[in-house]
Amino acid sequence: MISQELNDRITRIGPSTPAGAVLRRYWQPAALADELLVEDSVPVNLLGERLALVRNKTGQLVLATRIATDDEPSAFYPNTKDIVIDADGPVYPVVKRQGLYFAYMGSSTPPKFPNFDCFRAPESHVFAFKGLWECNWLQALEIGIDPAHASFLHRFLEDEISHDGYGKQFRDKAAHTDMPMTQILREYPRPNIDVEETDFGLKITALRTLDDGLTHVRVTNQIFPETICIPMSREMTITQWHVPIDDETCYWYTMFTSFQKPIDKDLMREQRLKEHRLPDYAPLKNRDNNYHYDPAEQASTTYTGMGLDINVHDQWAVEGMGRIQDRTQEHLGRSDAAIIRYRRMLRAAIASIEDGAEDLPMLNGTSPSEITGPLSNDAITKSDDWRNASRLADIARRAECPWDATV
Repeated sequence: MISQELNDRITRIGPSTPAGAVLRRYWQPAALADELLVEDSVPVNLLGERLALVRNKTGQLVLATRIATDDEPSAFYPNTKDIVIDADGPVYPVVKRQGLYFAYMGSSTPPKFPNFDCFRAPESHVFAFKGLWECNWLQALEIGIDPAHASFLHRFLEDEISHDGYGKQFRDKAAHTDMPMTQILREYPRPNIDVEETDFGLKITALRTLDDGLTHVRVTNQIFPETICIPMSREMTITQWHVPIDDETCYWYTMFTSFQKPIDKDLMREQRLKEHRLPDYAPLKNRDNNYHYDPAEQASTTYTGMGLDINVHDQWAVEGMGRIQDRTQEHLGRSDAAIIRYRRMLRAAIASIEDGAEDLPMLNGTSPSEITGPLSNDAITKSDDWRNASRLADIARRAECPWDATV
């Protein structure tokens, strides 16, 4: 457990806050490119500031300060004709990457983008989407760096489904085996967790010991400050940012990156728009309708009784902690190794800025543009050689990739 003072220090992200100062040193997703297809300007509430994505006098997209009322909801989307720009407020630079508009809200020179797979793959192999969660950004991030939660929160009681709709992509078979991932997660629920510091943040490896001297190795990553990169299947990875709207709400922005076939973006967009409303991308399953909880489904099909979409499972878990999780009452255990390590990194970054230094993860030492990868996959290997075997499995996948995925 931690003190309330420390909890406030690592969760609150307004312009004058310690954690807010850290997040403002990095490019932040501000809007989907899809949002600008219909309107010429888009309201953007980001890091506790009320802003709008607009074009300046030269036609360049920027993020400008928007005049808002004191009682405006955090995820409020006004009619674009009602957007009024504050000529005296800050204006932030914007760049477009793979279907997302990123903004830099710091006072220093913006850093270069890392050479991650999601940024270097061709546009045909990347799809971007977002969703609203009614909770603080940090608890949204921390569920993504807890490898053990999938064995319980995303537990499926049956391994096959009869349709090809949304949710089937989470039921891929583990690499080099006929055993579905759902079965591995269900039957081996308590992984050993190895955490390593990297140039970009943390490499998190969950090891589930199987029979006959074999181990299932699942590698996920925390990309500082608030991003994760995880395997969705043997073909696809997910890079997901947990972006604060304010202290009590956030958006997850996700890039789905394919190593093999081009992505059917129309299908992926259609599937996800059935689960979200526009224009704020709020999920249709939420606390107001109990996330469509079905006790009959919980008895026979899923751990939560909330359908096949694992985003809904995560949403229920993080929103159920309250708008800002009360960490003064928590008791972290062995499976929370990555969460503990991440909080130390965040606290060190806060202290570095307060001391006047810029020694921040992914911004010093190695140039961000030279950081590649990261390795995000699952593999079944011999238990005594899991580290090397996992690396070789990643290299093999990259060698077969139609675009340059070498590292």
